[in-house]
Amino acid sequence: MATALEARGHDLSDALWSARLLIDEPAEIAAVHRAFFDAGADIAITASYQASFEGLAARGIDRAGAERLLRRSVQLARDAAASAGGRRRWVAASVGPYGAVLADGSEYRGRYGLGVAALKDWHRPRMEVLASAGPDLLALETVPDVDEAEALVDAVAGLGLPAWLSYSIDGDRTRAGQPLADAFAVAAGAPEIVAVGVNCCAPRDVPAAVALARDITGKPVLAYPNSGAGWDASGRGWTGPARFAAEDARGWVGAGARIVGGCCRVGPAEIARLAEAVRGSGKPHRGRYRP
Repeated sequence: MATALEARGHDLSDALWSARLLIDEPAEIAAVHRAFFDAGADIAITASYQASFEGLAARGIDRAGAERLLRRSVQLARDAAASAGGRRRWVAASVGPYGAVLADGSEYRGRYGLGVAALKDWHRPRMEVLASAGPDLLALETVPDVDEAEALVDAVAGLGLPAWLSYSIDGDRTRAGQPLADAFAVAAGAPEIVAVGVNCCAPRDVPAAVALARDITGKPVLAYPNSGAGWDASGRGWTGPARFAAEDARGWVGAGARIVGGCCRVGPAEIARLAEAVRGSGKPHRGRYRP
């Protein structure tokens, strides 16, 4: 989302990142969703990753206004899905980690100094609003540590909506340094979590993580890494070369992934190539997971 918005000329250095355009230029968010659908995507992830009551309050937006913006993020994706036509498209409401609201790179470190109960209390109200807007599921994404994953799994219970849980990782560990086997086990017994996997990680880390997630949880697995560049939190920019190759997605599918895509610095052009690579791999193309 951010990559495509930047390509359209938007400065996203604001602390709200892509969520700023929910306020200023929502039509641009809808246009980017449509661009990804036109490129071959089946699932849109809403522009709510960095939208929070606290972050929006800092911009002078009260709670009622924040709730309207969160619902708008879902509606924009839903409208783009309806306008795309053809096969069924899905809307995943993004629930970013607590670290995202800090806008200091904390989502790549975790260990915020908050316990599971406090993190649950922080996440649940936003999740309730997003769920009420009618997405197909919640995307609990870019989770850096096990404590936050436990809080999110607790918070999603009772919402009446399925969710996926996706970690940001470094090698065979979470960004906070915990073993991935422990991280994936958090979701194993949670009926609301219908898929588990990784995102916003280096592409090279995907195959082993996918295989482990499949073996630990027995659930469908997803993978949407970033381009392989590194994030400079102080300079608020990406560094290093891109290493995202659409053809690698065939290996992710071979390792057990049911949903594949791209995160930061992966735009519609890369998704078009990825869709072509996967759908031409001989693997069946499947829609929404049905328990």
